[in-house]
Amino acid sequence: MTASADRPLRLLYVFRAPVGGLFRNVYDVIKAMVARGHEVGIFCDSTTGGERGNRLLEELRPILKLGIHRQPMHRNPHPTDISALMKIRALVAEHKVDVVHGHGAKGGLYARAAGVLTPNSGPIRCYTPHGGSLNFYPGSLAHKAFMLIERALVRGTDLFLFESQFIADRYYEFVCVPKRPTRIALNGLYEHEFDAVQPNPDATDFLYVGEFREAKGIDTLVEALFLLANEGLHPSITMVGSGPSEERIRALIAERGLDGQFRWRGVTPAAEAFRLGRIMVVPSRFESLPYIVLEAVAGKLPLITTDVGGIPEIVTRDYRYLLPPNIPQRLANVMKDAFGRPFPDLQADATVLSDKIKSHFTVPVMVETILSGYRAAIAERRA
Repeated sequence: MTASADRPLRLLYVFRAPVGGLFRNVYDVIKAMVARGHEVGIFCDSTTGGERGNRLLEELRPILKLGIHRQPMHRNPHPTDISALMKIRALVAEHKVDVVHGHGAKGGLYARAAGVLTPNSGPIRCYTPHGGSLNFYPGSLAHKAFMLIERALVRGTDLFLFESQFIADRYYEFVCVPKRPTRIALNGLYEHEFDAVQPNPDATDFLYVGEFREAKGIDTLVEALFLLANEGLHPSITMVGSGPSEERIRALIAERGLDGQFRWRGVTPAAEAFRLGRIMVVPSRFESLPYIVLEAVAGKLPLITTDVGGIPEIVTRDYRYLLPPNIPQRLANVMKDAFGRPFPDLQADATVLSDKIKSHFTVPVMVETILSGYRAAIAERRA
């Protein structure tokens, strides 16, 4: 690292899967960093991402002076971790990288492992957890094992950048309160994402957008609709996304006799998906600071959501449609209330909520927080 405190930096972003909110965060940060004159590279998994993830990576390729480097990366420990660590070490040396920024548990491991052996040397090593290992069934043997690894990696970390206060508190509870520089860099949105969503003329009454897996609580949503059906209410709903639990969810819907109320759509960009329903439902059991909730609130889409993770950092706990997870009757009651209200009234409430978050969750604020963190860690290293 040269002496100039404000010179352009060479940044290497390390993460596993180019999908979901984590990739959205990295993608936006990278574009902003390049626009500010920094040189950037990516190291990520070659087996995940799908058509959309691969397309977005290719969109970035022309502006990434340090390149895109991909190889198989497994969620759990695997022999390929050794070759990945060697590759990152070679990239750091070849490009004289200033900051290696790991996102998620696997990215954080790869970015910081070398620093455990030689702390306070080489590039600044930064970590942004996204909730996976921290939220993995606290108290279980697997969670305890993950937390042991996290504690070992603290020694190799120069900077912690949390994407929500919830994740920061989770880290403090299960790992430690770091002595190194720490920042809360809230997920950010662009100005145009605060434009009001207008549902399509054939939009369904409700909408779910996200992964189909256990943590998302879709079974609670199905059971709530079953309770409403027993009251003679049969609202329609569009399900947008994909995931490992889809077959089980479809079987539950069929078992409850609700097939006729459901429409299905594969993975779809949020701006397009939001037009497919009038009220979005997020029945999650676990979350960190979900982009899908942030985007829905920004777009003034009426929202029903559970009080989990960092969601109360987006919608306050006095919000009318914030409720505990895993209680189908509570969800059914809230859906019935929203279903019975005129859409303009719902959207007026959603507009108030959108206006409250507009100054806090922006890409420029997020990027400036991250960049100031890099500079602070570099300054501390020099001192």
